[in-house]
Amino acid sequence: MSTTAHKVATQAASAAGARMKGRLPPSVVREIVYGMSLGLFAGYLWKLHHWSNQRRTREFYSLLDEGRITVVVDEPAGAKE
Repeated sequence: MSTTAHKVATQAASAAGARMKGRLPPSVVREIVYGMSLGLFAGYLWKLHHWSNQRRTREFYSLLDEGRITVVVDEPAGAKE
């Protein structure tokens, strides 16, 4: 089996092996832990954003119930009908 594709693949594998001298191969468990950590961190940031929106909505409706703000536009003083 001395095709050109086989020779190229063998050369690429030996070059990759030379670059990896003294280094540990990638760990599947470590990659899973990294992925889960990044996913949990991104989920936490998303929940912080969600909680902030909930807080602003609750604050708006509480101010509206107290009468401190209104959603009705005031007419200008010199407006004629």
